[in-house]
Amino acid sequence: MSWSLIFEHLFIVLAASILSVCIGLPLGILAYVFPKARKAILWVVDLLQTIPALALLGIIMVFIGAGKPTVIAGITLYSLLPIVRNTCLGLQEVDPGVKEAARGMGMSKAYRVLRVEFPLALPTVFTGIRIAVVSAIGTAVFAAFVGGGGLGGIITRAIRIQNMGLLLAGTGALMVIAVVLDLLMGRFEEMVRKSRGGSRKLWLPVAAVLLVFVLLLPYGMKSTGENELLLYDGDYSETQIMHHMVKMLVEDRTDLTVTIQDQMSQVNNFNALVGDNHSCDLMISYDGTLLTTFLHLDTADVPEGVSIYDYANQVAGERHGVRLLEKLGFDNTYAIAVPQSIAEEYGLETVSDLVPVADRLVFGAEHEFFTLEGSMKYGPFTDFYGLKFKSTAPVDVSLKYSAIQQGSFDVTEVYATDGLNRKADLKVLEDDRSFFPDYNGALLVREDTFERFADAAPNLEEVLNLLAGQIANEDMVEMTYQVDVLGRTVDDVAREFLVSRGLLTN
Repeated sequence: MSWSLIFEHLFIVLAASILSVCIGLPLGILAYVFPKARKAILWVVDLLQTIPALALLGIIMVFIGAGKPTVIAGITLYSLLPIVRNTCLGLQEVDPGVKEAARGMGMSKAYRVLRVEFPLALPTVFTGIRIAVVSAIGTAVFAAFVGGGGLGGIITRAIRIQNMGLLLAGTGALMVIAVVLDLLMGRFEEMVRKSRGGSRKLWLPVAAVLLVFVLLLPYGMKSTGENELLLYDGDYSETQIMHHMVKMLVEDRTDLTVTIQDQMSQVNNFNALVGDNHSCDLMISYDGTLLTTFLHLDTADVPEGVSIYDYANQVAGERHGVRLLEKLGFDNTYAIAVPQSIAEEYGLETVSDLVPVADRLVFGAEHEFFTLEGSMKYGPFTDFYGLKFKSTAPVDVSLKYSAIQQGSFDVTEVYATDGLNRKADLKVLEDDRSFFPDYNGALLVREDTFERFADAAPNLEEVLNLLAGQIANEDMVEMTYQVDVLGRTVDDVAREFLVSRGLLTN
């Protein structure tokens, strides 16, 4: 964890809070002034609050792309409810006698609301702002899923690899930010209540917030250069290792600068890769993932005699203008695994060995594996093998390994090259009937990338393909184990591998 991540998180919170105040206060005033519109305004902000945070960010990302703007827009919408409601409520609770006196003095309605009633309602209004800001600190954690940066990536990774120190550090940083901001806002709220909104000194904290926001702008606005190859950091160590290898290799052998942007999930990374408003140039992917997850096809759609790799490449090029480079050498396919103790107890070596004992075992995996989309999921898998498990236990992907180690379930789905399989002491069962297809790792690149960088890096494709066939499954397992279990940095592990293969010239 670094200070830059903390400052990024604080920037996101402040930017969203400022926007939500600028939008929420006028909406709250409108809801108060126009009773006929009040129900509609409050209904809309209530509805926004019911949308799951990740779903809201996903919807926004479709329209404005990946990155901090998506996160800031999402948190802004999420923060409107307490601000709008408290603004409307505060104005409604102003003493009717004061309102009548202002009306009797001949004040216009707009002047009366803004100059008399709003200052008196400010304590209640500020309570809503305070709630919104503190809530935004936690909601900003979801920025990691759409390339928004901040502390969310640290916390997600810590949960997945069961690193309590890293988890406490990330959570502790969030708590410190929340406590400090809450104390400062509490002091400001006290000033508001004492002054009844009439002191000019109240502008000093507002100016201070704006000053801090300006100072944090470098952590929220990053420009890109002409000869800059853009990637996103992944939410798994395997993705991070491969992207950092690309950075080292390209910068070593070309005149390009490679920028690895904030962490992002695979699906969102693909969405950021394709289209005219793309925000990255390439990513690590797999032929099976490209076929089933990104292109929404099944293995049954692949013509006879054509490989998944070739067919997925063909369709991806036609639909999205992207293609896979040469295979890297590792096959990160789905696999079924059980704790060593379960394997020994029931004599399990293959998936078929589960058939006679499945009714005594609980199957657990991440929620995505239980969805109906695609053929590489729980339903088709169990139907294919004739498995009838005692029960199922969907969990968050970050909690899967800790759950199986704690005995929450007996059988799970894993990725073949995940170093955490070794840490959890899991036995990977042989897919003896070949249900799961290949998931060959390869770099997925926009077709126009090589043309755009032809002057600065005419050999870019050749350089990237230096990795082809270099990384076996055992190599990737070892590298992810080094990062996730032994705590080594991604850069150290990636550089060490490249040097061992003679791919770095310095």
